[in-house]
Amino acid sequence: MHSPWRAGNVARSRLSGGFFVLLLTACGSRSVHPHTAEPYPAKLSDWHLFTGDPAALKPNAGVIPYDLNTPLFSDYATKYRFVWMPPGTSATYNATEAFDFPVGTIFSKTFAYPDADQGGKQRIIETRLLVNSQSGWATLPYVWNREQTEATLDVAADPATVHWVHPSGTRYTIDYVIPNTNQCKGCHDRSKVVTPIGPKARNLNKDFNYPEGCFNQLAYWTKIGYLKGAPPPDQAPKLAVWDDPSSGTLDARTRAYLEVNCAHCHNPRGPANTTGLYLLAAQTDPMRLGLCKVPVSAGQGSGDLLFDVVQGKPEESILVHRMESTTPKIMMPELGRTMVHQEGVALVREWIASLEGSCNAPTSGHL
Repeated sequence: MHSPWRAGNVARSRLSGGFFVLLLTACGSRSVHPHTAEPYPAKLSDWHLFTGDPAALKPNAGVIPYDLNTPLFSDYATKYRFVWMPPGTSATYNATEAFDFPVGTIFSKTFAYPDADQGGKQRIIETRLLVNSQSGWATLPYVWNREQTEATLDVAADPATVHWVHPSGTRYTIDYVIPNTNQCKGCHDRSKVVTPIGPKARNLNKDFNYPEGCFNQLAYWTKIGYLKGAPPPDQAPKLAVWDDPSSGTLDARTRAYLEVNCAHCHNPRGPANTTGLYLLAAQTDPMRLGLCKVPVSAGQGSGDLLFDVVQGKPEESILVHRMESTTPKIMMPELGRTMVHQEGVALVREWIASLEGSCNAPTSGHL
């Protein structure tokens, strides 16, 4: 009997002394169906990223789940991340930037909530694809139907009303905003080029529970052939987990949070590069981090406050003022949320309160 899988498309590796087989692609119509040029499929199912019940998000062969040390806050949505690469290709490791991914790579990120109107049953709202096409990265938002049987490409979707219950027991109703393609491109802008944000070494350097067992993601991607050139995980950079004190100091956890939630814009190559506020975790210049820094524009966004960050005084810091706002043109981040991340704000407040110094004199030196 012949196997339905092509032997040439099977990668075999050893992890922790045990063998496993990763089937990178299958024969037949149900293997992943990449598209590297327009027109892109109108239905998410046409990509064949998942098998069986669509809402179960069971990954197809070669579609690998992954997670980040500190994720972006998105109105408390649950997120499911996956990556697929064409058979025989690999991403190239980079210690500081997003990896260099081959043409045809597909990133999938799905957003869901426990539906308060359905006894807490999960309701998927959208799945965003980031596809490395022949002309660069394409951003494709797919919106799920209420039946949870299909998602349809919608480049300018209406908000989705969601009723859900926070783990604290508080019930919320929000108009979940699905970003349009231009907004997706805005966040993924690096020197006017769309690029992935999350898949960097410092974000991926963590353990993940795969069907074969628990392995470090960098090591796993290397073993299955999805990553080349990576050092051992203990020699790779690693961001702290923002809400896990055992993963790093207050400073490390706050800096990780600010990088993931703010630095996709606030970096020298991002859309907010003219502000001079650069919030990458590796930033060492206090002024670039906002300490005693006068904002480039005043008015409503500053809340009549003088400095981005005032040591020891979160209530006088513009950074906190904007994080606590949900008003357009004041709130930061300006996209991707309609709610205040109370736990994130509390972390940033605690960090600012711990900082020593005064804004009565110019800031100098490094952190």
